[in-house]
Formats: sequence, C-alpha cells, structure tokens
Amino acid sequence: MSPAVESGDVVDDVRRAIFEGDFVPGQRLIEVDLSTQFHASRASVRSALVQLAGEGLVERIQNRGARVRAVSLDEAVEISEVRMVVEGLCAAKAAQRASEQDLATLRGIATDMRAAVDAGDVLAYSELNRRLHATVRSVADQSVADAVLDRLRGQNVRHQYRLALLPGRASVSLPQHLEIVEAICARDAGRAEAAMRAHLASVIETLPQVGSPADA
Repeated sequence: MSPAVESGDVVDDVRRAIFEGDFVPGQRLIEVDLSTQFHASRASVRSALVQLAGEGLVERIQNRGARVRAVSLDEAVEISEVRMVVEGLCAAKAAQRASEQDLATLRGIATDMRAAVDAGDVLAYSELNRRLHATVRSVADQSVADAVLDRLRGQNVRHQYRLALLPGRASVSLPQHLEIVEAICARDAGRAEAAMRAHLASVIETLPQVGSPADA
C-alpha cells in the first residue's frame, strides 16, 4: 500500500486536475474519493480543499461538501481584465530581461504556432499558446505577478479551453502572439506591453461567444 501523501501534495494534485480539466466546474469533490485517488488521508484532503477554497478554485457548501467553483462570464471578463494589466507588465519586463536563449525559445514557439495554424491543429496551438504565455512570465521573473497569474489561470481555465476551441480563434490570435514575440525580441518594453494588452483585450471581446461553463 502506498504511503499517504502530505496535504501540500494533495493541493498540487487537485489544483492540477482542475487546471487540466479533469475536474470540471460544479463537480463535487468527495473527500473519501479524493483520499483514494491521491493516496492521502482524509485530514490531508480536507486541509487541501480548505486551501483551494481560499484560492477561489473550490467552493465549500455547508452540509453538502465541496465542489469545483464555476466562474460566470462576468467574472471571467474581470479576471481577463486583471490579466491584461499583469501580463502586460510581464511582457515589458521580459523585453528588458530576455537572454539570447530566451529570445530563441520565443521565436521557436512562434514558428511552431504558425505551423499549428497552417495545419489546423487547434489542440497543438492551444498548448503552444499556454507555453508562450508561461515563457513570457518566466523570462519576466516577477514572482508576485507569477503567483497572481497562477491563481487567475486556475479560476478561468475552463473559459480559456473553450475559447481555444472556438472556430477561427487561432487565426485571429496568431498575429497577436507574433507581435508579442517580435516586440520582446526587439527589446521594446512599451511595445511588448501594448501587444500583450491588445491580445488580452481581444480575449475579453471574444469571451461572450464562449459563454458560461454552465451552458456547456
């Protein structure tokens, strides 16, 4: 029998499952089932759910347990508005701090994004989209901004996934992403910030077409 894992590990496991869509909005999170799935004690699972509720990923309902919190369209828009500001900052910092290797990585992702759009591979493009934003954040080296964006990503992951699958969305967002990469490679912080903000403004404009996860 596998040894029970610590509550911090359960937090990471459940958070990852929510990020990756294994647990969907509104899904009940039953302590005994999570204990079995993640080889953890009930106490560790309970502690993890309390922490995730504090992060806004889980909601605890009196006498009914916990479930994955569903984010409304209005809240998804507000989350994206905050992302627009914080990721704009990260893009500007990335333009100032990127090494030559960082720039080569960004150019490689941009090339792969073009190829994915040409091939009509929406899932590959979605993953490259995630990698691009994560790379910009990593290069920016802004720990506080990174923590904020991690939390927002978890709350909004379902909307982001449905947005990625929207017909024609990849062709619209590709030039926006390429502009972000080009601005960072030019080491133009102002242009990079403006490009990131313009991209996320486009996301906000498109979100109503996606609707609420509850409508799926």
